[in-house]
Amino acid sequence: MTPAQLIQKKRDGKKLSNAEIHHFIQGMMKGEIADYQVSAFLMAVFFRQMDLEETVALTEAMVESGERYDLKGIDHPTSDKHSTGGVGDKVSLILGPLAAACGVSVPMMAGRGLGHTGGTVDKLESIPGYNTQLSAAKFNEIVKDVGCSIVGQSQNIAPADKKLYALRDVTGTIECIPLITGSILSKKIAEGTRTLIMDIKVGTGAFMKSKPQARELAKTLIQVGKKMGLPIRCLLTDMSQPLGYSAGNSLEVLECIEILKNKKGLLPGELSSTDLKEITLQLCAQMIQIAKVRKTLPEAKKLAIAKLADGSAWEKFRQMVVAQGGNVDFIDHPEKMPVSKKTLVIKSPKKGIVNELHPEKLGWLVVELGGGRKTMTDPIDPGVGILFHKKLGASIKAGEPIATVYLPENGKNSITSAQVEERFWDAALVSGTRKPVPKLVSETLDR
Repeated sequence: MTPAQLIQKKRDGKKLSNAEIHHFIQGMMKGEIADYQVSAFLMAVFFRQMDLEETVALTEAMVESGERYDLKGIDHPTSDKHSTGGVGDKVSLILGPLAAACGVSVPMMAGRGLGHTGGTVDKLESIPGYNTQLSAAKFNEIVKDVGCSIVGQSQNIAPADKKLYALRDVTGTIECIPLITGSILSKKIAEGTRTLIMDIKVGTGAFMKSKPQARELAKTLIQVGKKMGLPIRCLLTDMSQPLGYSAGNSLEVLECIEILKNKKGLLPGELSSTDLKEITLQLCAQMIQIAKVRKTLPEAKKLAIAKLADGSAWEKFRQMVVAQGGNVDFIDHPEKMPVSKKTLVIKSPKKGIVNELHPEKLGWLVVELGGGRKTMTDPIDPGVGILFHKKLGASIKAGEPIATVYLPENGKNSITSAQVEERFWDAALVSGTRKPVPKLVSETLDR
């Protein structure tokens, strides 16, 4: 069957065989199938979807396109966490070191920004020198010695996913459950983790806009994981506003350092990241329990709280940065982090309650500032972003700051301050009646 015939078959809603899916992925990797044909295939899958058997076959083909890491010599149980992505979601930077401090080894292969959402790799690379591209041997060594390593996808790990991931980002085919499942699990299975916690974001800033969509993704991930020998537990978490109080790579690193060091004031503003800290602790408790370091979730969360409070998680983060070539001077002295000095303070035009901070619109604003990519080859400006002085449900006075926008310096971007403010108020709403703020974690699924 030719690539065109296979695309037509899926376009017409027919089921692809295991052999057909493997053949297509292999052809793509050999360069026998052009990017425009792969894009057409992705769009066909987006509209026609895949059943469980097709999704398992796609995931297997993506894993088999590269090597699998064997985490030899690691005595501690291993677990990893993956988020489906959101605005301000910098959980992994705290969670990996925290779980390691609790006795769980964390081999974490993370992604770059996708669409309006930020990427863990981009955030870590705002620390000068931090190397996200490690050999299998070096990755194994750091996980063994430090307890955690956060890297990007190497050329040899699920390279089919790397190609598909980049094309999905620029072809409008991101929000597709079989493609999301294959992308996530191919990396996680190849990286060698033995258990996985999934943070599935739900809401206006997530790829899953509704709970039924999120449940469908959770069940697909769990079923495919079971077929491939990877126990998975999924949490549905809120993304109806940015997580924490920053969006933008360096700003988010600074916010994580505040939590890891139990120290406020590295960024201006009156907020502490209570939502970011709480979701991190809950996810860490799940990792500790699924890895069988503690029997119950209350015991696991108690351990996580203690290891965050006593500085153990900060020390693990610092060790990881050093091990991966990062200039530790920038995190020991966070004022040195590359943050734009050109800012725009946005003030509320009236008194009221903050009832909307539309995360998807705000995420695209960060992309427009240069903090994300419009095309596959766009460079990232680590210094731009948004600092939120108020979150949903907060009272605000007329003339009081609601956000500070960190603008690109030296004419790097053509967006004007007036356009930034207009875009911000298209995403934010101050009104007279307080609306309920969604629960941070709404459901947990493991089957």
